[in-house]
Amino acid sequence: MRICVIGGANADIIATSFSAFVPCDSNPGTVRLMAGGVGRNIAHNLALLGDEVVFLTLFGGDDFGRFTAESCSKAHIDISLCDYAAPGACSCFLSINDCDGEMVGGVADMAAADGITPEWLAPKMEQLGDVDAFVADANIPVETLAYLVDHTDKPLYVDAVSGAKAIKIKEAMAMSVKKHFFTLKCNQIENTILADLQGIDRRFVSLGADGLDVVEDDTKHHFPALSCHVVNATGAGDALMAGIIHAAPEATIVEAAHIGLLCAKHNIESPDTVNPHWTRDCGTMTCDYDNDHVNQKLRF
Repeated sequence: MRICVIGGANADIIATSFSAFVPCDSNPGTVRLMAGGVGRNIAHNLALLGDEVVFLTLFGGDDFGRFTAESCSKAHIDISLCDYAAPGACSCFLSINDCDGEMVGGVADMAAADGITPEWLAPKMEQLGDVDAFVADANIPVETLAYLVDHTDKPLYVDAVSGAKAIKIKEAMAMSVKKHFFTLKCNQIENTILADLQGIDRRFVSLGADGLDVVEDDTKHHFPALSCHVVNATGAGDALMAGIIHAAPEATIVEAAHIGLLCAKHNIESPDTVNPHWTRDCGTMTCDYDNDHVNQKLRF
């Protein structure tokens, strides 16, 4: 498929202490710099799955922004329609983790994403050519989400990102004329905020280790998580969303759920936010679900 992803792209600075984190002191540990952002991670996963991905974003107007842009190019994501924000407009996330990998604090500077306005996006959309689906994350402004709901002529997938940002989807739907899009992906906290949201064909609710709930035609279906060895759960939701999208709009919810869960499993078993070895390893992934569509979608 040819897929257009609109959303955030940032540099992730992940600091992890070797032992229990001590506040107000210097803690020995490791510091890693990685490319991140929900939209960028989804785009990266889709590219690894073999889809043709066009990414629309404003990269930070600094060295971190250039680093993130280079990561997209290396991942074979088309960023030819992207721009850089003004100098000083950053797109960076700093996380301080305890020795067990749990975050003890973080700071997100996503000023660059504020520039993804309808006025910026409209001419880019005109240059896109034909695509099979659109994807948006809730890092972008409310007005832009509303614009996408009203101006996309192909299935639109929306990721709620976080509880704080999920409210943007409600506001965008209230602002929208069409008030309808194809698929929402959220977690339990985000789903509580968006529980009364109407106009969605499919709602995928991630339950973490408890699996996935899918609502279609007011009927809820539950899919258990696949057994896996947890290495790093960060990015699992982005991999889940990529699998749901990769299944294609014509897939049944059963097929989309199982492809999404397989992608999440593969991601959790990697130390990276996006498992870079997808194409090498995915052919060995197995589960107790036998479906030709699923097998074909994950075959390389």
